[in-house]
Amino acid sequence: MQNTSFTNPILVKLARILIIMVIVWIVADFLGIKPSRFIRPRVGMRPVVQPIGDLGADERANMQIFEQSAPSVTYITNKRFQRDLFSFNVMEIPQGTGSGFLWDNKGHIVTNFHVIYEADEIEVKLQNGKSYDASIVGADPDHDLAVLQINAMNLNIPPVMIGSSNDLRVGQKVLAIGNPFGLDSTLTTGIISALGRTIQSMTKRYIHDVIQTDAAINPGNSGGPLLDSFGRLIGVNTAIVSPSGVYSGVGFAVPVDTVNRIVTKLINYGKVGRPGLGISLIPEHIMSRLGIEGVGILEVYKGSSAEEAGLRAVKRLPSGRIEMGDIIIECDGSQVKKSADLIRILDRHEVGDEVDIVIIRSGVKRSVRIAIQSIN
Repeated sequence: MQNTSFTNPILVKLARILIIMVIVWIVADFLGIKPSRFIRPRVGMRPVVQPIGDLGADERANMQIFEQSAPSVTYITNKRFQRDLFSFNVMEIPQGTGSGFLWDNKGHIVTNFHVIYEADEIEVKLQNGKSYDASIVGADPDHDLAVLQINAMNLNIPPVMIGSSNDLRVGQKVLAIGNPFGLDSTLTTGIISALGRTIQSMTKRYIHDVIQTDAAINPGNSGGPLLDSFGRLIGVNTAIVSPSGVYSGVGFAVPVDTVNRIVTKLINYGKVGRPGLGISLIPEHIMSRLGIEGVGILEVYKGSSAEEAGLRAVKRLPSGRIEMGDIIIECDGSQVKKSADLIRILDRHEVGDEVDIVIIRSGVKRSVRIAIQSIN
């Protein structure tokens, strides 16, 4: 007897396979899997389109500056020692990171003071991957600057070129190199957004003539170099203005003319003498309440430059009435309206320099020549 179509084993097998395929297809469709993708034709990699012409001049300049300057930019880790509460073992705890850069061929590295603040140990890592223990040569918290030193044997890395901040213009192109969020050797670009800004350091003392830039500066960029389009140092990145603590388009850099002056003193003497006249000043809110413009002298210190120049402080008369002392209205040819003006002017000079000041004494203007002294 011949097999019918219903009993033919081959047909039955094919029918079972077809039923299984239909079930698999339905289940796959229910699960969101498209079986058709498994039977799509394979494709190859797309061909590379060759560029038409060379890279732009601006791109090539960026690349050249980065390749030239990045090897001298360092990654700084601030470490503190902490004792375990249970084992009493001393542990090394990284408490912050920042950037820095080689200042010379003697292993001196410039960074921000706040990058190395309260550090028990400082590690410096170069772009070539080598790490060094660094010692602190000197620090100036008032300008948020510090100088470290590492073993300079066989470094063979050229330091950054030094520029000038005296002739900068708003709109100039700038480049920042640093280690934002621990990402080393990062380049960002922008322009000088403003000049002559004033910011506060950790000591609450004002840093004047600060450069404002829109180049992306984030935590970790602090202490890194701000370069001009020639690859010269024009500032040290130090702060950002941001409610969230990350880049918001407003960054600041200490100008290189200030950096050059401060760093030279730190390397030579380990500290910076704060320039002053040997006086204390009447608080600004009192001067404002009295309607007097200028800086009033509250006290003249014994043996100071101010005493030698004959400046007068506030004096209490026998009657109990207060007699106003000298009021400084001009210093070194610049007008003085408040204490920040006087500090900014003195900050441009060295200890030992002499400056002319104009004072008002009993309603009469007088000119006095006075030597700048260290008040540290």
